[in-house]
Amino acid sequence: MLDVPFAMSLDLNSILKDWPHESGSIKVRKVAGLDGREKLQLRVDLGVLQMELTGRPDGRRPHNCESLLEYYQKRVARTEGKGETYELTPEQCAELQQEGIQYYHRYLSLFQINDFEGVVRDTQRNLDLFTFLAEHTDREEFSWSLQQFRPYVLMMNTRAKASILLGQGKFAEAIAQIERGREAIVDFLQQSNFPELVSKSSEIAFLDEWLEEVKAKRPLSKLEIMQREMETAIAKELYERAAELRDAIKLLKTQKQA
Repeated sequence: MLDVPFAMSLDLNSILKDWPHESGSIKVRKVAGLDGREKLQLRVDLGVLQMELTGRPDGRRPHNCESLLEYYQKRVARTEGKGETYELTPEQCAELQQEGIQYYHRYLSLFQINDFEGVVRDTQRNLDLFTFLAEHTDREEFSWSLQQFRPYVLMMNTRAKASILLGQGKFAEAIAQIERGREAIVDFLQQSNFPELVSKSSEIAFLDEWLEEVKAKRPLSKLEIMQREMETAIAKELYERAAELRDAIKLLKTQKQA
């Protein structure tokens, strides 16, 4: 007979009440797991999603591999090593897509807590998944079921990489990263069956707006400051000062080229 006073309750209401869901807000936290490792929790309207911080988010190791993607990549390598081709079945495509959703939930959560390295890792993993599936199925509908999300994943990958650089004060590198990410999305859409989506892409629009914000916040270099001072001196007809700045600018450029 069950000893009721000592029975462990499976009711989650106490946990959910202490951490209420807020519509329009993504709430994420790290908690200590019973196994001693940190876990990542994402609050959703009907409860909480708990994920591992590394490996497959649900903690499973299918076929003793880190993920199904890794398992099928190994199968493909073995098959191609025999000079044969490997074709994914519809069921395998569905399994891989479902696994990709786990990584989506994790990188979305990691972005909220500024774990940008984790976001880069998981977004790149899903980009690799999209490519792998496209290369190993001749069913366009299966390939496009994932490829349609490539612009979004590229945007998140770019945001994470650029955020790391901005945190290091590397504005020029961050700007270049954003521009590369934007071009990757443009290239993908232009090569797809829907090139008209380039002008409608919310991902491109976001990166364009963010790029302008980053450029506006970028500190001026010493050379840029001197060039602006020279322009001001010329405008005020302080030609001697302008000449001094011109010579200093030439010297600085020479030193950079050396």
